[in-house]
Amino acid sequence: MATRAPQYPMQQETNNPSFDWIHHYPLAVSVCDQQGIIIAMNRLAAEYYSRWGGMDLLGKSLFDCHPETANAQLRRMLNEQSANIYYKEKQGQRKLVHQYPWYDDAGGFAGLVETIVPLPREVPVFKHS
Repeated sequence: MATRAPQYPMQQETNNPSFDWIHHYPLAVSVCDQQGIIIAMNRLAAEYYSRWGGMDLLGKSLFDCHPETANAQLRRMLNEQSANIYYKEKQGQRKLVHQYPWYDDAGGFAGLVETIVPLPREVPVFKHS
């Protein structure tokens, strides 16, 4: 008997079971497991990390890609299942980096998701009462 590929909730909620929205998402998204192994990335993340290998980074440890100061932060996030949000600026381009825990279908900690958002020079702030 042939085994079927798992169906993920997002795919089941569309009219097109092959719809792979994450690859068309306009931000860089990468995912690691609980040990810091890169298990997924979309096209923009592969482009963003192309000088370090792009899609060839899949299966590699984040600990091999960062200096010790970043590795200490990564260990803390993995141990505490905590988020890290910051923005960085390089050559006049600002990016918001959002690293957040993700959980499997049973609710167990599964690793971290990183999203990189290019920021315009001015970001409006809307205050709601």
